[in-house]
Amino acid sequence: MQRRSRSGRRTTVVLLVDKRSVSDVTAHNERSSSASEDGNIGLLGRQERASERVMSGMRPTGRLHLGHLFGTLAEWLRLQQRHDAFFEIADLHALTTGFSEPHRIAALRRDMVLDWLAVGIDPQRATIFLQSGIREISELAVLLGMITPLAWLQRVPTFKDQVAALGPEIATYGFLGYPLLQLSDIAIFRAAYVPVGRDQLAHLELGREIIRRFQHLYGGDRREPILIEPQPILSDVPEVPGIDGRKMSKSYQNALSIADEPTVTQQRVLTMLTDPQKVRRHDPGRPEICPVFTLHRLVNGVRLSAIEPACRAGELGCVACKQELAASINAHLAPIRERRSQLAMDPTTLDRIIDEGTERAQATAATTMRDVRSVMAVGLTS
Repeated sequence: MQRRSRSGRRTTVVLLVDKRSVSDVTAHNERSSSASEDGNIGLLGRQERASERVMSGMRPTGRLHLGHLFGTLAEWLRLQQRHDAFFEIADLHALTTGFSEPHRIAALRRDMVLDWLAVGIDPQRATIFLQSGIREISELAVLLGMITPLAWLQRVPTFKDQVAALGPEIATYGFLGYPLLQLSDIAIFRAAYVPVGRDQLAHLELGREIIRRFQHLYGGDRREPILIEPQPILSDVPEVPGIDGRKMSKSYQNALSIADEPTVTQQRVLTMLTDPQKVRRHDPGRPEICPVFTLHRLVNGVRLSAIEPACRAGELGCVACKQELAASINAHLAPIRERRSQLAMDPTTLDRIIDEGTERAQATAATTMRDVRSVMAVGLTS
């Protein structure tokens, strides 16, 4: 495997949103990626990418669901087509709330990557890496922690909100420092842009402030910055409702998982909440407030023009509407589930994808850390 040298110059990513569905992009990726002779995902001949770099990641805390599919993963598919993408298995971040279940987190790492690959994330186009396998990330977090005032971390609004929601036992040093570790994930690869939701903007702005402080203290007269001040790409992601009408989330236990059996998907869809004013079959409905109709928009676009007026006129009952939705979801997920099953039969290749991606990422991280150690005068000189 060849390693690519990574420059430290500023990179730029512009998010280009197309109108293809996840399945369309997935099919394109499967056609364009080179497979090895035995049918496994090809690991050699990885294409050289342009200098633009983008970084994103997910915590392995449970099965991925439709919210991930139509949100983060759909965006990753677009980014990997055009940019030098780094996608992180954020297992250290998972420990901030799941520290009592480390073996469960380790087991979920592979399960999460199976979903990534089944959807179409391509290890020949993107670098898939394990956060805990890059020691430089943790080292950079320690060094940046030396210059980060405690009050900066305490003012992040999500810290108090999460402690209130999840309980005081998660109010640890690691959880308080979550934004700092998140910044290190980005800065170690000198990625200038990061796709984020609006709820993550406070974390990223804190990171930018820390980078500015670092440059002020250690930048000197260097023409190029040692660490790059990351900029957000605000994700144009639809909010995907769960079966209870709230935002789909693993923590709410309202999710429709990518890897569920079709019968499980059908059963859960049939329990979905609908318009509370549509009590009887022939009552007129309001599709604009119905979570079932929102999911139809994602997986059953060709039928919207028929479903919407039928619902409003009271000609379509909720049970029939849900049955059609369940069938559409299962049809949409069928090729993804089939590919996932095939990938799960070859754990050796899956582990090799993660190992080789981590090795590539580590080479990039090592270059950044040499510069950081030099200006902070730490580490061995020989």
